[in-house]
Amino acid sequence: LTDVYSSSPALGRYFRSAQVVYFSNESSTVFYQLEFTVPPSTEGFMENTMNPDFIRNVLRQNIYDED
Repeated sequence: LTDVYSSSPALGRYFRSAQVVYFSNESSTVFYQLEFTVPPSTEGFMENTMNPDFIRNVLRQNIYDED
């Protein structure tokens, strides 16, 4: 995840770290905590760039690109 987000044209400059919060072998479930820096008072930044769907789609696109 670190490589995916740090090399993202949209999120790379804001990305700081990724760490595993929870991992389960039984259900193949992993929860991650992603850390981003936020620029001061940029209108629409949190609603658009830091939107959870947008962040998921960056990862999803990387997975599709690898196939």
